Amino acid sequence: MAQDDDEISLLDLVETLAERFWLLVLGPLAVGLAALGISFTTPPTFTAKTVLMPPQAQQSAAASLIQSLGALGGVAGAAAGIKNPNDQIVALLKSRTLSDRMIDRFELMTVYKAKLRQDARQTLEGSVRVSAGKDGLIAIEADDKDPKRAASMANAYVQELSKLMGSLAMTEAQQRRVFFERQLKDAKDNMTRAELALKAGGIEADIFKSSPQAAVTAVAQVQAQIAAQEVKLGAMRGYMTESAPEFRQGLVELQALRAQLSKLEASQKSQVGGGGNDYITRYRDYKYFETLFELFAKQYEIARVDESREGAVIQIVDPALEPEWKSKPKRALIAVIATLAAGFALVLYVFVRKAIANASTDPETAAKLERIRGLLGFRKKAA
Repeated sequence: MAQDDDEISLLDLVETLAERFWLLVLGPLAVGLAALGISFTTPPTFTAKTVLMPPQAQQSAAASLIQSLGALGGVAGAAAGIKNPNDQIVALLKSRTLSDRMIDRFELMTVYKAKLRQDARQTLEGSVRVSAGKDGLIAIEADDKDPKRAASMANAYVQELSKLMGSLAMTEAQQRRVFFERQLKDAKDNMTRAELALKAGGIEADIFKSSPQAAVTAVAQVQAQIAAQEVKLGAMRGYMTESAPEFRQGLVELQALRAQLSKLEASQKSQVGGGGNDYITRYRDYKYFETLFELFAKQYEIARVDESREGAVIQIVDPALEPEWKSKPKRALIAVIATLAAGFALVLYVFVRKAIANASTDPETAAKLERIRGLLGFRKKAA
């Protein structure tokens, strides 16, 4: 009996479809043809694509000389820290700053007929896609109704990105250059003040007896090394704990330098008395800032050389060309999807209509349907 019920149910389904055969055939076909006709009225969209290679990590000129500065080497290393340039470049390409530059460059407020700049940004965001592949390359795809403008926009993104990166300290060399430029300026100002104080103080006669230049120079150099070591430890606190072996080793080196400085100062005081101490202090301060200035100037020049080597950080693999074929609308796909969707909707409509008609023959079911119509406001008015 169960098998007979299944066969009857299947035959009922086939019978229901057969009753509406022409509707199920001609209806989806008409919808598909209508969708195809409407797609011809939609302006075509063209997609231009450019592929670029981000900056590659390379050994800088400072690597061979960084160890010669001792404590300052650690400071330069702490100033760097770019791990994945691809993520940064993708973020810059999607940034508001770059979007605003593109809006102003191509007058997209007028092109997109946007009243607000935020509306133009949203339209631009939907028209441009930026993706980073596993091969390390970054692709920029720009959609536009005008194929020439689509290619120009894709290429302009690379140009604006280069300008933006030029104004930011992103690479290791750029970060070192900014760091040492700031330290060099401070050291130069301090050295100038120390030189003026030295000239204003004069030279006492008993200073020539002690000949303090060698001792003072040594003290100044040790003081400069202590200052550099303190800066290094301050930078290390930002990325490691105080219990780390490297940090503890840095503390030991700092204590050793301070002990050496104390011995040099004690030896110097025993050689020169009262009036000479003022001149020696001023001379020592001058030599201290002079040593710092030389150390920072050396690393600043190295960073500038490395930065000039990294000038052309963006390399274009495939520049965007004016597209010859439209990317959308895909008329055939639209027609097929519309036909299938209409066919499914009509089949569902036929089955639901048949089920309601069958249910109306049952008094109980008919009463429920009548109640539902009444609740929905479809109750027939009495004659």
